[in-house]
Amino acid sequence: MRICVAGAYGAFGQKHLDALANIDGVEVTSVMGPTKAKIEALAAARGIGHAATTLEACLAQSNVDAVILSTPTGLHAEQAVACMRAGKHVLIEIPMADNLADSQEIVRVQKETGRVAMAGQVRRFNPSHQWIYNKIEAGELKLQQLDVQTYFFRRTNTNAKGEPRSWTDHLLWHHACHTVDLFQYQTGGPAVQAYGLQGPAHPELGISMDMSIGLKAANGAICTLSLSFNNDGPLGTYFRYICDKGTYLARYDDLFDGYDKQIDLSGVAVSSNGIELIDREFIAAIKEGRAPNGDVADVLSAMETLDRIEQSFS
Repeated sequence: MRICVAGAYGAFGQKHLDALANIDGVEVTSVMGPTKAKIEALAAARGIGHAATTLEACLAQSNVDAVILSTPTGLHAEQAVACMRAGKHVLIEIPMADNLADSQEIVRVQKETGRVAMAGQVRRFNPSHQWIYNKIEAGELKLQQLDVQTYFFRRTNTNAKGEPRSWTDHLLWHHACHTVDLFQYQTGGPAVQAYGLQGPAHPELGISMDMSIGLKAANGAICTLSLSFNNDGPLGTYFRYICDKGTYLARYDDLFDGYDKQIDLSGVAVSSNGIELIDREFIAAIKEGRAPNGDVADVLSAMETLDRIEQSFS
């Protein structure tokens, strides 16, 4: 499997390069980044044969079977469509788009081309959330409430590495997308109720810096999600699963019970790295000729819920 990583020297492009290095039968044959000197230096350091500053140049390579898009969110839809029309399979870093119309177009083109198109909904794959999912599926747990805090300190336009970025992140279409998709995945269907509240927009960034979201599933489970770019403290996302038989705290790839006792996740998946697990699923789906867990058509319901929440702001 010959892979191109677009946005390769960004924070998540690097994570995908590291993850792919752990997967047998995979070769990164091309990388893309907007600055010629930086992308060529990255390719040389990692022994990658082709580097370019445009996606088009990478798609023209005969030794590229699939593309991982770790590019700015606003480019995802256009680039995903270009990949599929060029005959390439595509994994789109979360979110697959920053609006519903673009998400629908990605799904339409996927059906038209028959390519594998996967949204990188990594929370489905983190071993902590997989453990909960497996228990729910086996009938051993019933989710009653999911309480989530997504907190960052980003009053300037910087990325996860603390470097200036050329595009603006979004609490709803990026960070809330993680939790909305996860809640619907864990409860087995779209939220039957969804609303949101947002604080004032940042005077320079033009985005809301604080947000509160509520969801309700058909089975009665509820989700409360708090998000902020104003949090001056520990950063990240923390999930509290309140179930009929126990409470569980998920912190990325780790899981604890309600009394902060760590749960052994060693048998849940072949890796403890969520990024590696989504890459493995993407590659396996291509090889097996099937839809992946996180197929864009499956994730579309989360984008529809985000759109409903956005409409509730007005």
